[in-house]
Amino acid sequence: MAILNILEYPDPRLRTRAQPVDVVDDELRRLAADMLETMYAAPGIGLAATQVDVHRRMLVADISEEQDTPHIFINPEILERRGTEVMEEGCLSVPGFYESVTRSEWIRVRALNLEGASFEMELDGLLAVVVQHEMDHLEGKLFVDYLSDLKRQRIRKRIEKGRRQREPATAGVL
Repeated sequence: MAILNILEYPDPRLRTRAQPVDVVDDELRRLAADMLETMYAAPGIGLAATQVDVHRRMLVADISEEQDTPHIFINPEILERRGTEVMEEGCLSVPGFYESVTRSEWIRVRALNLEGASFEMELDGLLAVVVQHEMDHLEGKLFVDYLSDLKRQRIRKRIEKGRRQREPATAGVL
């Protein structure tokens, strides 16, 4: 397994719409394992393939304290939604920022598992929010898109400033 590089906002690759998975094979299972390892190391509770620059429709999630209940959704689709819930969200691609986002409080999802078999699952609470958040990534959408233009611009400027401060000074170096 390997820790993958997580793309950070405003990287334009995060806006790429993921393509459906045609075949569930060993390569995809290896990607799922790498995504889980990356998510746990970050640390996070959800990760979409788009965030690691793989534009295929797959996401992983685990909201357990012990990090021992991984969920893998390949080609996920929401079949039904109920209610609304406002929850503070963060994102591994927008590190250090948390904002309130309104999502469905209950969803029914259909996806493929790592054997390529179709399954359906009813989700509520935090796991429902995580899956909706990650499914947005597969569409090229980020949680900052739910915010006002002003908040989004402030986040972008702070991230870019932080990135400049982390980059080593190269001026005058030959």
